[in-house]
Amino acid sequence: MEVQAFSDFDLDIARIRIVLSLLAMLSLYMDPFTAGGLFHLEPWMLATLLCHLTYSVGTYFLLEYQVAKRWLPAATTVLDLLFAMGIAYLTQGRTSPSYIFFVFAIIAVGVRGTQRAIIRITLCGVALYLLAIFVAHGLTGAYAMRAVYLAIAGYLVGFFAQQRANHEDRGRELEAQAERHSIARLLHDSYVQSLAGVNLRLETCRELLRRGRPDDATRELNELQLGVKRQFDEVREYVRSLAGVDSNSTSEVADITADPKIQINGVFNGSSRLGERILQIMLEGLRNARKHARASSVRIDASEIAGRVLITIADDGVGFPPASDPPWTIASHVAETGGRLRFSESGPACLQVEIPKL
Repeated sequence: MEVQAFSDFDLDIARIRIVLSLLAMLSLYMDPFTAGGLFHLEPWMLATLLCHLTYSVGTYFLLEYQVAKRWLPAATTVLDLLFAMGIAYLTQGRTSPSYIFFVFAIIAVGVRGTQRAIIRITLCGVALYLLAIFVAHGLTGAYAMRAVYLAIAGYLVGFFAQQRANHEDRGRELEAQAERHSIARLLHDSYVQSLAGVNLRLETCRELLRRGRPDDATRELNELQLGVKRQFDEVREYVRSLAGVDSNSTSEVADITADPKIQINGVFNGSSRLGERILQIMLEGLRNARKHARASSVRIDASEIAGRVLITIADDGVGFPPASDPPWTIASHVAETGGRLRFSESGPACLQVEIPKL
């Protein structure tokens, strides 16, 4: 069975499964056409429903306390189908809630699986339903048509789930395309033009020096430096906004005069892409220590441990603010490689990065 890993829907599915169990018990208790009659449940039926309720509550708590394993999605799908089959065997007659249990199993897969997975679950449900009614009553035309209706319901669930996924993918594609166009326009109209201006002013400085006017060239360079710094701040804020990081330019004042001592110890081997990634992390950690930590010394260590590269960046500066997030640039590098990032929340800053060797 192709069942994807648990998604954000799973707690909701677990809650609805509990509600389904309680409503099914209540409806059978009040159904006058069941074998037990009005306001009565046969012992086997009551035991089955109580087992289903226990299973539903247990699944909910496994998810709530985040102890679910990778096998839990497939296990819940199988159990949903088996309980639906058992209820179909025990309650098949003029009325039966088994149809709802089968549809629930199909929909539970539909919200987190593909159309192919939904079709497979539907076929499994139809086969189990036919087996249950064949053992209980024999395969008659009336009962067989219920299996047909179940197959149609499963197909419709799969069709609409696939269409929803297609529309969501198309919406994300259009949104990403619009964002790319917006970024391209901003880069062309603002920053590209600014770079062109920098190039012209550098040419002016060269001409001033050629004419023997160093004071004018120095003044032009000072103005150019201020302009580049403003553009740098704007680009930095824009990049942080793209990354979804709150701007903290008012609290982070870069000390461009800070020049801490640095010690780097590193021995590792791997691909050039891995080396480039590690050097980028080291460089960003050094820049953060120089600009924001007001540190006098920085130490960077890199070593290989059990197929992973361990990078430690430590300084004697002010450390991270309380309840702060790790540097987003380093965090993004770590996330892309599937590594882990830890940092000290008190005292001087200390970042520990683990990156797998791919």
